[in-house]
Amino acid sequence: MSSMPIELNWWVMPPFVSFLTLFALASLALVKGKGRKVNLLLAAICFLGGLLSLDKALASVVTDPDLALRISRIDHVFVVFFVPVYLHFTYCFLGITRHKRLIGIAYAFSGCLSLLSQGDYYLSGVHRYYFGYYALGGPLIYVFGVASTTTTLYCIYLLFRSLRQDKDPDRRNKTKYIISALGGAAIMAHFDLLPLVGISSYPAGNFTFIPITLLGFAVLKHDLLDIGFVVQKGLIYSLLTGLLTGAYALMIILFNQVFEGMGQRWSFLFLFLFFVIIVFVFEPLKKRVQLVIDNLLFKGKYDYQKTLMALSDAMASMLNLDEIMDKTLRTLTDAMCLDWAYVMLKDDAEQKFVICSQMGSLSNEALSIRASSPLIGEMGDRKREVTRYNVEEWLGSSDDPSALRKDFNSLAGAVIIPLVFKGNTNGLLVLGDKKSGDLFTAQDFELLRTLANQCAIAIENAKAYELIENLNVNLESIVEERTQELKRALEEKEKTQDLLIRSESLAAVGALVAGVAHELNNPLTSVSSLVQTAVETIEETPAQQIVGSQDSAEEKEELVDDLKFSLKELKRAKDIVASLLGISRQTQEYSEPVMLNDVTGNALRVLHNQYKGAGIEIIEAYADNLPEIQGNFANLGQVCLNILTNAIQVVSSGPGRIVLRTRFDEPRGIVAFECEDNGPGIPAEVMKDMFKPFFTTKEVGKGTGLGLYISHEIVRRHNGHIFAKNNAQGGATFSVELPVSNTS
Repeated sequence: MSSMPIELNWWVMPPFVSFLTLFALASLALVKGKGRKVNLLLAAICFLGGLLSLDKALASVVTDPDLALRISRIDHVFVVFFVPVYLHFTYCFLGITRHKRLIGIAYAFSGCLSLLSQGDYYLSGVHRYYFGYYALGGPLIYVFGVASTTTTLYCIYLLFRSLRQDKDPDRRNKTKYIISALGGAAIMAHFDLLPLVGISSYPAGNFTFIPITLLGFAVLKHDLLDIGFVVQKGLIYSLLTGLLTGAYALMIILFNQVFEGMGQRWSFLFLFLFFVIIVFVFEPLKKRVQLVIDNLLFKGKYDYQKTLMALSDAMASMLNLDEIMDKTLRTLTDAMCLDWAYVMLKDDAEQKFVICSQMGSLSNEALSIRASSPLIGEMGDRKREVTRYNVEEWLGSSDDPSALRKDFNSLAGAVIIPLVFKGNTNGLLVLGDKKSGDLFTAQDFELLRTLANQCAIAIENAKAYELIENLNVNLESIVEERTQELKRALEEKEKTQDLLIRSESLAAVGALVAGVAHELNNPLTSVSSLVQTAVETIEETPAQQIVGSQDSAEEKEELVDDLKFSLKELKRAKDIVASLLGISRQTQEYSEPVMLNDVTGNALRVLHNQYKGAGIEIIEAYADNLPEIQGNFANLGQVCLNILTNAIQVVSSGPGRIVLRTRFDEPRGIVAFECEDNGPGIPAEVMKDMFKPFFTTKEVGKGTGLGLYISHEIVRRHNGHIFAKNNAQGGATFSVELPVSNTS
């Protein structure tokens, strides 16, 4: 089999470099494009452009015109689909959903043109130019030229319109590169029509590697079309291989021209020596290329990569929460040149995320977001960051897209990264835009995810350490507090045991009181009967016969009054005995109508002998409109006696004054008895315990500690309230409130 007849020349280099560049970008978009339609269409455009460049490169070196024509016709079977693919890419890139029928028409048009591309109506032949063979167009080539030109101009118009209307800096940046690269390449390719119609002009489309290189630069530096970063080493070796291949081809062409001009042929030994030279220069050349790529594409990126890695190492030894957040934010804002950044941590009490640390010029420092927010839920489910560029994708799968968008916008961030620990989102790392206007790349996100994971662990470690540190600091006080609680518990136990003993004693006293009350009832009844009989007899007997003096009527009346008072006191004694019996048995009934003014007056009369010689002033201020209540006269009298007795005792050491009041609070439906004294008042430690059983401040033998307790129980059984307070001017006031509608 004979080899392909070729003749190397300088003109093959531009289309060959364009072929390599376009196929490299097509492979990049295809492999790294994540299956997105816009990236597949970009790969298709680059593939079609690469085929066209390969066609022109081969046509430049072959010496057989028929072979050159066959190559061009095979190529144009695919090249005619440039029209629909370019239109489809533009629609997809801009998100245009209207006029989709136009895309179908374009594909149908190109399909028909592809079927006709193998005849003379499309390519009629080839012409030998100074740069090699080039196809000559038939009538249909003009149809294709008009269609491709119209499509190119229409797509550039759509891109410029989007650039003018779009406010998103990321979209605008991408659109600029698409216009410059693909638009420029398409316009340059249209100048290929000149040699197609017989004009001797070197095809400008051979230099499409220039705008395509710009597109590749944008893909690598700005993560254009979300293609992401490729491995740096792979890029270095790809460029290095391309450079060496180009240099090797140039050297072969150069030496071929030189040796042919001298009428000699170069040997295989020369090729071998040239190959050895290439091997020796590969390593230093690789380092040079790597340095150029670092400065051109990765300037600043790998510098802050080292910084972030160093930060990760530093966080492993940090145990202070504020230091961790401050160090993280300061490093991020400095290394990435961010406008601002802040960290939000979850407030378990409020169930929301609040800003705990910030860096940079943040306009709103009071930002917060609910823990139940749809945005938090989505980040927790996806376990990844959300950006203003991919939030639209999240909206489609969210149950509440409007709330998700609102919550995202409320945080005002360009990138929000969840801080996840043990499956729970405990914080958020929110970043602003880069000051340079550059976009966040896939490499950025990879590093930030790693940093966020380590930051989440460091924060939880700091919280745990802070908890342990606080425990150590407060351990002594906690032990002291527990010791005091134990002492109080022991004291309460002793009091309870003492109370149990006293309760048993009280039970015995109660039994004794019950027996005594039963024994006292009989003589009291007898005495009451005799006094009643004496009163009736005296009232029926003439006064002079009884007294035997001129003032017999007055003396008789005084005698009868004294006997009636004695009779009343005997009745009260019986009631008190019955009250003691009732309290001891807890079976007392309260059913008689009682006038509180009478209860107070009788109690004061009983205690008359205790205060009449002590220089105590008694002021009685009873309400006239006081209604009757349902209760027990004797029991309530005992309450008044206990309160009055205590008041007399506290003011007896000096000029004392006691004010007795009764009042009717109609809105509340209560009657009240108040006893106000000008004594020393009640200490706070006494106030809280004075209604407890067996509590007393009196000396041994002068009080049992049961007076106020029994009074409290009597008032409680009447559905009332008893309480005390200190007066602003000195002294204390005891108050008893009883309901008018009491049905006890």
